[in-house]
Amino acid sequence: MKPIQLILNILWVVLCGFWMALGYLLAAVICFVLIITIPFGIASLRIAGYVLWPFGRTVVDKPSAGAGSLIGNVIWFVFAGWWLALGHVATSLALAVTIIGLPFAWANLKLVPLALFPLGHQVVSSDAAR
Repeated sequence: MKPIQLILNILWVVLCGFWMALGYLLAAVICFVLIITIPFGIASLRIAGYVLWPFGRTVVDKPSAGAGSLIGNVIWFVFAGWWLALGHVATSLALAVTIIGLPFAWANLKLVPLALFPLGHQVVSSDAAR
């Protein structure tokens, strides 16, 4: 990991990453309790790790994703995706008040599509994505 990525990740965790990761962890716990939604819980944990420490990693489409991911994303959107996306938007608005927070606000807005439709994606290092 590059030093600048480390600094950005530390600032991210302090400013918004910790709280957003808690939201995804809560969604994962609820999904694990309901048993049939365990795959959604696994996806939520994967995103929680990404939301907690995003710099140096990126999200790419999973080539093996199919119709199951589409159906799962619709279910996810209805039960968890919209409120996690609202959390990203609210956090972005709060961060956009300061000059230092502007890049983090933009990064939070870029996470909204992932919050809405997480299935069919995978988190990889930025170097591997190239």
